[in-house]
Amino acid sequence: MAEIVRMPKMSDTMTEGVVAKWHKKVGDVIKSGDLVAEIETDKATMEFESYQTGVLLYRGVEEGKAASVNGILAILGNAGESFDELLAAEKTNAISETQIITKEPEPAKAPPTSEAAPIAPKPIATPAIKTTINLTGSSDDGRIKASPLAKKLAADKGLDVRLLKGSGDNGRVIKRDIEWYKPGNMVETNYYTQAVTSESAEDVPVSQMRKTIAKRLSESKFTAPHFYLTMDVDMEAAMQARESINSITGKKISFNDLVIKATAASLRQHPKVNASWYNDFIRYNNHIHIGVAVAVDEGLLVPVVRFADSKKLSQINSEVKDFAQRAKDKKLQPADWEGNTFTISNLGMFDIEEFTAIINPPDACILAVGAIKNIPVVKNGSVVAGHVMRLTLSCDHRVVDGVVGSRFLQTLKGLLENPVILLGQSSI
Repeated sequence: MAEIVRMPKMSDTMTEGVVAKWHKKVGDVIKSGDLVAEIETDKATMEFESYQTGVLLYRGVEEGKAASVNGILAILGNAGESFDELLAAEKTNAISETQIITKEPEPAKAPPTSEAAPIAPKPIATPAIKTTINLTGSSDDGRIKASPLAKKLAADKGLDVRLLKGSGDNGRVIKRDIEWYKPGNMVETNYYTQAVTSESAEDVPVSQMRKTIAKRLSESKFTAPHFYLTMDVDMEAAMQARESINSITGKKISFNDLVIKATAASLRQHPKVNASWYNDFIRYNNHIHIGVAVAVDEGLLVPVVRFADSKKLSQINSEVKDFAQRAKDKKLQPADWEGNTFTISNLGMFDIEEFTAIINPPDACILAVGAIKNIPVVKNGSVVAGHVMRLTLSCDHRVVDGVVGSRFLQTLKGLLENPVILLGQSSI
């Protein structure tokens, strides 16, 4: 007997799914547990396995198209079996449930036209313009603008550092430019650009992830009364501690790992920040699950480091790296991004000095982390070179007051400026 396979709800916020790829075609025999399709939700692309057995008689959604949750994904049955009655009944039910009344509109009267046809404007012919832009790791006087470490890494990889785009100050090539190198990062110093003399644009359908980001963050921004607290942190000691850890242990602990660990320890001391607003009550979480914003092509995902205050730096490092890779591969599962009690968004690797982040529901706060800047600072009455990182805490004023948020930031600042305290609480 033919039966309908419906679009499953694969995340708590999912309202519709896009069939990214079909793994079965009409006429194929499907057994329970077989991979049928890949479905793009609002968070990730997930594999859908059949719970039913039969021949695939009908595919209700084309690849790249969307269907609402509980809509017809496919129909299974016996070979050659008719399924027209199922489709008709489904259509009838949909109409009766929504009580849609349709009426043929009267055709609009065509506006009077003049006999003279409109004359389209001719594009203005513009010669190609030769442009010379210095985007590479070499300066106008021939010197190579790259850090010593970047030069060494480039040499090890067989790259010409002079032809790489630099993301450092004044286009200087730095370590991350080599580590993140892709062939598209090579540039030509002289090239021709053709002026565009006619209007054109490309309309790209909004992905499920982008729809959800728009909905959730709009609700957060216009519902939760945000306020912001900013504090500078002296990262000199943290930089020395990180260098020592990496050189002695051979592990590659990042500054973001230190921030996550210090944030978790600070939340333990300030539980009112580790909270959520639920209209009729405020939930103060005893556990600390830190969401870490990860950029992907369609937007942001926030996988969660669970019980972050109980984990070693090396564990945090491994989890975040794994999350980042699986996020880019669209392999994250709902359990990976649910349950956060606090969120961290770090744009320091993009040389962003300071920004404010929108709170990630249901959290009461989100921490925005900027780049470590080498700037003059005053120490012991003298101006010396220093390394300063700027933190901005976005708070939901319904849950967290200014004093509570400020005390949390003071504790976080103290731990980052004195990492020996942080590292003394647990092994590396």
